Amino acid sequence: MATLSFVAFSLCLLFFSLAQGLSNNPQCSEAKDQGSNLQVFHVYSPCSPFRPTKPMSWEESVLQMQAKDQARLQFLSSLVARKSVVPIASGRQIIQSPTYIVRAKIGTPPQTFLLAVDTSNDAAWVPCNGCVGCGSSVFNSAKSTTYKTLGCQTAQCKQVPNPTCLGSTCSFNTSYGSSTLAANLSQETFTLATDAVPGYTFGCLQKTTGSSVPPQGLLGLGRGPLSLLSQTQNLYQSTFSYCLPSFKSLNFSGSLRLGPVGQPKRIKYTPLLKNPRRSSLYYVNLNAIRVGRRIVDIPPAALAFNPTTGAGTIIDSGTVFTRLVEPAYVAVRNEFRRRVGIYPFQTLGGFDTCYSVPFVVPTITFMFSGMNVTLPEDNIVIHSTAGSITCLAMAAAPNNVNSVLNVIANMQQQNHRVLIDVPNSRLGVARERCT
Repeated sequence: MATLSFVAFSLCLLFFSLAQGLSNNPQCSEAKDQGSNLQVFHVYSPCSPFRPTKPMSWEESVLQMQAKDQARLQFLSSLVARKSVVPIASGRQIIQSPTYIVRAKIGTPPQTFLLAVDTSNDAAWVPCNGCVGCGSSVFNSAKSTTYKTLGCQTAQCKQVPNPTCLGSTCSFNTSYGSSTLAANLSQETFTLATDAVPGYTFGCLQKTTGSSVPPQGLLGLGRGPLSLLSQTQNLYQSTFSYCLPSFKSLNFSGSLRLGPVGQPKRIKYTPLLKNPRRSSLYYVNLNAIRVGRRIVDIPPAALAFNPTTGAGTIIDSGTVFTRLVEPAYVAVRNEFRRRVGIYPFQTLGGFDTCYSVPFVVPTITFMFSGMNVTLPEDNIVIHSTAGSITCLAMAAAPNNVNSVLNVIANMQQQNHRVLIDVPNSRLGVARERCT
């Protein structure tokens, strides 16, 4: 569960060439892609062809991103509550709004795409030539000498949702937010930075409806069998880390670090937990939350991990603002307000604790098993451009979504190195300025 959420882009945005975003700005060059270190930049970055064509006010952009989180949370709840929705699994709305994108080269000779990265999704998919409903940036499989489709009898065909056979080709259909996807299961050489991964299994999109699909595709960083983690197990040993830059930065480049080499040594860990009903998600034990020096009073059930119901806490790169189950959020919010003092608060969109006067921001500490993460001010509140409004950048899980899941989102992860070490079943967090 990805961050700012990935906004619905009109087709006209797709006519912005990569050269405009990648060549005109010297910070957008590929020089920093080295080995297994990839540049990560925000979808609103000057380097991104998907940035809005017209400037938006701070309030407009925050409200737009916050609204997209509602859909993201619905997607996450559908995953963790799988037991209750098994009969209608083929019709579930898989809603994700990836925020951060990395550059990938696909095929031989390579064709460059900006793929949304998402820690709560597994399979990769890319719009292909002839795709109905896709944008102008499509992968031309006919021009690649290493492209091939996979048959219906392959093991990978059994790992995709709703597989069907079109002749000898395995195809699958699924939903993604308000969109539906139809793809041919394929293999191709994916190059990330300078590492080529031959025979990478992905969905070659043939048809899409709706506007929720990332324009140039998606790269799944979850734990499932078709994720990057699983398909590159021998290369990267199921280990990666990322640092997400602040969306307020003029330079939005961060990094996705693949493999155990070069990962931080001084970092604290918490155990990764397994949910058999949705093994792709990165569950951790959140034991308590401290506001200032006070551990707030949260009912244990609000934080407890329950693999049967999907209750518990996940670390997600796609959701923008942290969502806590209602009893937990109310406890945190009330203590936050108490520490701010007598200043009157107001609401703004989905945020219910905003102030129009300067105040001292109390720290918030997430207390995980074996690891405490104390957030600095930039990860706790958001400010208007003029500084006239400041809001607590967290919210309660919406009532129309499974309310048992706590989501530690990318606003709270920005400028931290988040390390996923699956072989040792642990997740690490360390402060790192990558803005």
